[in-house]
Amino acid sequence: MSSTDQEIYSQVVCNLSSTERLGLATLILNELVEQNLSIIDQSDTWTEQDQLDLASFSLEYTASIFPESYELV
Repeated sequence: MSSTDQEIYSQVVCNLSSTERLGLATLILNELVEQNLSIIDQSDTWTEQDQLDLASFSLEYTASIFPESYELV
């Protein structure tokens, strides 16, 4: 948050009741939805290859920490 955001929060929002703060949050979020803003940065999402790599690494790691003689039930 910028200092202006922090100042508004400290001077205004903190003095509101819980109900008023929830109402303010609802107004802000509804406005963002109406503007149809894309909040998710697609570069942060996992590709199918990322997921396969993670699964492969997890299986290899698990195999390395459990001896072959260890029986899983």
